[in-house]
Amino acid sequence: MNEFSIVCRLLGTLFQRAPNDPILSPIITMIGDGKLSQLWPLEQDELFTTLKNNVKDLQAMELDYQSLFGNDSPAVSIYAHDYCDVKEEEVRQFLQTRGMPVTDNATDSFGALLLAASWLEDNAAQDEVLAQTQLFDDYLLPWAGSFLGKVEAHATTGFYRTLAVIARGALSALREELADDENESPAD
Repeated sequence: MNEFSIVCRLLGTLFQRAPNDPILSPIITMIGDGKLSQLWPLEQDELFTTLKNNVKDLQAMELDYQSLFGNDSPAVSIYAHDYCDVKEEEVRQFLQTRGMPVTDNATDSFGALLLAASWLEDNAAQDEVLAQTQLFDDYLLPWAGSFLGKVEAHATTGFYRTLAVIARGALSALREELADDENESPAD
């Protein structure tokens, strides 16, 4: 797993799962111990220090997550189709065409799209850069700024406000990396 995949997988997991989810426990611990920032390939040390300082109250983080993204009446929709013309069925078809196994869960959530980008990086065939670029340009970036802005505006903890800022910077860096990879790819 390379740096692109790691960034997508970690951010995707942090947005896709509530803080009390057992799968997040080791990640939350690493953030709290300052160890995730040591492994993070992007230069966002100051933001990770802020994130670390806001991971102390797991109950407040859980309440914030549920208020932001919970099922009852979330303050912020996590789905692309609520921000732009992206249709969940279209995302599902795109991922299945590239061989990604999908569940019955929605494929157009912010976290799911980042996890899909990680999967494409790790499992896709020769056209992985093209597939990742299409995923970013067609399904993620058209609405990510609006989504992250709403997270920043509605979050009650510094954890989710900071996570939104980290994600914004990471998406920009990841898209630049894809552009560099496209330019380096030999023409067919």
